[in-house]
Amino acid sequence: MTVTVQVDTGRPVATLINVFTVSPDRQDELIALLVRATEDTMRHQPGFLHANFHASLDGERVVNYCQWETEEHYRAMLANPEARFHMDQAAKIATDVQPRLFQVRSAHSG
Repeated sequence: MTVTVQVDTGRPVATLINVFTVSPDRQDELIALLVRATEDTMRHQPGFLHANFHASLDGERVVNYCQWETEEHYRAMLANPEARFHMDQAAKIATDVQPRLFQVRSAHSG
C-alpha cells in the first residue's frame, strides 16, 4: 500500500513519534504487529490521520510517525481497550518504548 503523507505546518495536528528499542531479531516481528494493530484498530479510531513505521538499518530501532487530528483524539485512543491491548503487545517485544507528542514547526520538500 502506498500512501502519500503531507506534513502541513499550518494545520494543528498532534504528531506522535514513538521510538521502540528492539532486539534486531525481533524488529520485523514488531513492525508486523504495529502494522496489524494500525490496520485492525488504530486507523478506525476517531481523529486518526496516518501512521508510518521506519526500521533502523542496524535492526535496533523502530520509529512510528503518526498523526491525529487533535491531542484529544490521541488521548481517547489511549483509553480504548483494544488499542491498549496492541500497545501492550508491542511493549512486550520492545526493550524500551519512548512515545512523545510533537507539533510540526517546519516542513520541507525537494
